[in-house]
Amino acid sequence: MLPVRLDKEFIVLDHSLCAHTAVVGPTLYEDLDVRFDGFKSCLLIAEYAFDEDWSTWECHPHGDEILYLLSGAAEIHFLAEGRIQKQSLVQPGNAMIVRQTCWHTAKVLQGPCRILFVTPGENTNNAASPPPV
Repeated sequence: MLPVRLDKEFIVLDHSLCAHTAVVGPTLYEDLDVRFDGFKSCLLIAEYAFDEDWSTWECHPHGDEILYLLSGAAEIHFLAEGRIQKQSLVQPGNAMIVRQTCWHTAKVLQGPCRILFVTPGENTNNAASPPPV
């Protein structure tokens, strides 16, 4: 077994909890859908680095997502109880759970911001803004 850099190769846990690697590239998500049958019952373990606020909101209908701050700082905006709420990840080692079906986005407080994500990716929704309440 060789070490994996999670910013270059993501890890997928399939429905049997077997681990597979996937090289990060422009068609990554399309490839994952094909390779893992629509990503049903799979988890994506990935590291992302970003210097700018996310341009979209997202929602994961098939499970909770875990965010683990590696460096930098971010403010997670999420739609809950009919309004947009905020939670900051400011110290490396901070983690949070984004609940299933919760629309969320991230704003960079200190970049570059690096977060490890554990994401149930099946049927993930993306939009320019969260749906109206």
